[in-house]
Amino acid sequence: MEERLAQAGIVTDEDRRFAKERIHRDRASVIARNATTSMGIRAAARVPEAIGRVGSAFDIEIRQGEPTDQEHTGRCWMFASLNTMRARVIERLNLKTFELSQTYPLFFDKLEKANWFLNNMIDTASVGLDTRLVAFLLQNPVQDGGQWDMLRDLVVKYGVVPKEAMPETACSRATREMDIYLTRYLRGCAKRIRTAAGEGATAGELEELRKTMVADVYALLVTCLGEPPASFDVRLRDKNDKLVLSGTFTPQEFFKDVIQMNVMDYLSVISACTPDKPFFHAYTVSRLGNVQEAGGVRYVNLPMESLKRAAISQLKDGMPVWFGCDVDQSFLRNDGVMDVHGIDVDDLFGFGIEDCLDRGDRLMYGESAMTHAMVLEGVDFDGDGKPAFWKIENSWGKDHGRKGFDVCTDEWFDQYVYQVVVDKKYLTKEERAAYEGEVTKLAPWDPMGSLAELR
Repeated sequence: MEERLAQAGIVTDEDRRFAKERIHRDRASVIARNATTSMGIRAAARVPEAIGRVGSAFDIEIRQGEPTDQEHTGRCWMFASLNTMRARVIERLNLKTFELSQTYPLFFDKLEKANWFLNNMIDTASVGLDTRLVAFLLQNPVQDGGQWDMLRDLVVKYGVVPKEAMPETACSRATREMDIYLTRYLRGCAKRIRTAAGEGATAGELEELRKTMVADVYALLVTCLGEPPASFDVRLRDKNDKLVLSGTFTPQEFFKDVIQMNVMDYLSVISACTPDKPFFHAYTVSRLGNVQEAGGVRYVNLPMESLKRAAISQLKDGMPVWFGCDVDQSFLRNDGVMDVHGIDVDDLFGFGIEDCLDRGDRLMYGESAMTHAMVLEGVDFDGDGKPAFWKIENSWGKDHGRKGFDVCTDEWFDQYVYQVVVDKKYLTKEERAAYEGEVTKLAPWDPMGSLAELR
């Protein structure tokens, strides 16, 4: 057989020999191999001293209710949003705990996302299936993930209900099957819409087709999640067993009279340090949203110092803070600790992996995005009055981390937190003006259009 000549760009026998010899002559590489093959990368790279550095006492701390659990779903953004709302009720009525239904907004989010998708399919009926836009829209039309603005639009339109008024079902606890069949149906709808448009259907005919499809989606959701209540009875007792709330409410009345939160005052603030997104500028994401008439999402991009200042101000006033982050980076899940020094992967493998990209590079090269939404409930300061650690309410149940809570270092916050939602009164006049100013529309696949949904 003719010997194959070496070519540029291929892995040669010499390349493999060099790599093998380098590993075997390095004692640390042998130890790393033995440990990693036995227990996995993160366990082998775990730095125990990182756990000892993180305390459990905070200079500012909000305590509210029992930990919540999103179970096998991507509803973190709903749980985080509703947990910021329940804090008001727990504080005002002196309750031991209280929880809002997450199944209720899940129902209407799926309904509205399906309708949003159908409108997008009508709008792009003449655009090729092989284009990036249509392929992107078809990829995941009703995923569980979302943003604060999307939950805000749902509660403004539909209100909220206590957990008892619309409890969990098998399909709300584990949404995968429901999402699979709903997605398949919607892709079939996309084909019907494009076929009808190609055959000359009028705008009115396409609208009637959309209405029929929405009715089908509603029926599927009722089958999976139950019928949303039009009204419900409430009886709440405080820590002393005193009846503090009793009556019959519609979901909209309950939100207005009991939650008492002007959600339109709460603004999404991001910090994206990439060349295409100057600070002190407003952004939206093309074709991202759920409630059609609300129009989608809007952010203001500010330096990280502004995010921290506003979040701390809101915490000082006793209100928790919704935030979005790339949670799985440098995360010791069992310990409930997020620390850039908590997992030393670079030393484990012997070359730069964690350090090969900075924050901006990670966004631009697809390594990082907002994957999870949680709630800031506390902060601890160092001797210079700067934040050192942040207390986080997660939505992975009471057995996760530190009895349902996590702690992140301020260094981790700097690297992997991308968004906070704060009352506009905690922003400066210049920052509020930037939010209200000219808005730049980002592509649908921009990293700032990522949806918090980590399961």
